[in-house]
Amino acid sequence: MNFSFEYPIIAVLSLILIPAAILILRRLKNPFIAAIPLGAPGGVPFKSFQLSSFVKLLKYLEAAGVLLLFFSAAGPSLKTSETVWLNRGADIIFILDVSPSMAALDMDGKNRFDTARTLISSFALHRPSDNIGLVAVGEDAALLVPPTSDRDALNLRLEQFKIGELGDKTALGMGLAVAAYHLEKSNAKHKTAVIITDGENNAGELHPETAAAMLREMGISFWVIAVGSGGEVPIDYTDPYTKIRRTGIFDSRYNPESLRRMSASGGGTFIIAPSAESFAAAFSQLDNTEITVQRPRIIYHRKPLFFQFLISTVLLLAGVRFIRRNLLGAVL
Repeated sequence: MNFSFEYPIIAVLSLILIPAAILILRRLKNPFIAAIPLGAPGGVPFKSFQLSSFVKLLKYLEAAGVLLLFFSAAGPSLKTSETVWLNRGADIIFILDVSPSMAALDMDGKNRFDTARTLISSFALHRPSDNIGLVAVGEDAALLVPPTSDRDALNLRLEQFKIGELGDKTALGMGLAVAAYHLEKSNAKHKTAVIITDGENNAGELHPETAAAMLREMGISFWVIAVGSGGEVPIDYTDPYTKIRRTGIFDSRYNPESLRRMSASGGGTFIIAPSAESFAAAFSQLDNTEITVQRPRIIYHRKPLFFQFLISTVLLLAGVRFIRRNLLGAVL
């Protein structure tokens, strides 16, 4: 946002001429001082009231009103810019495991779920021409956000969703199927599905390898990120239904070979991310591989402020005039 004048020379001249005129008038005239006797007729008057400071204030307000008048004539305006993408980027859907095991605290003090949310949000921020969608996977799968360029909507939904809202199990095949269904309808030239999970498929009616093969047949780029370390890991989360906080030690184990086979069925890329650093590196690899051409155009909008300045001028000068004529008329 940028404030400017259509005729800046008028604004510059006003800043020079008006202060100069004020200095000249101050040299020609003595400060105005009036003494107002207050009290009963014939009695002892109260101490005289000095009006010089108040009159000076009125003069400064008049000068400010004249300055605003010049600024109005100078054509004040606010300029804003908007980035418009001339081409459509990719449609990318993240399939995020939201089972309780994603609350394991093995990502540099953070849990897997929060780390995934942060990485997805950051990835979307740096891919402004792509439409990003989100599917949650638990005992079932649900589309939380269809592919969209609205980053506020994506971040809000990421923030609102909680671990365990879809149950304790993981239906990887259903998650892939939901993503495939919505990407199939997309008219984007490039489509990508990225599943982030720390477990094995143990729910749902569709086998994940079958669903992954569907992605391959549709020409959808496929990524599998297996997140989390093995062994005993601390866990801490609040059940969204019972509101009971669950803490303790979680025996983290999954069969990476099953995820590798799922990736192979979809012709995808398989990455193991046991730490926060490797998790971030997986997203960097995704960003560097799934390259889309970005053709932005900046459009500038101009909002004239002439009316606002003119109204302010009229109100200011009218207020000073009212005070001089009706409140100080008897003493000026």
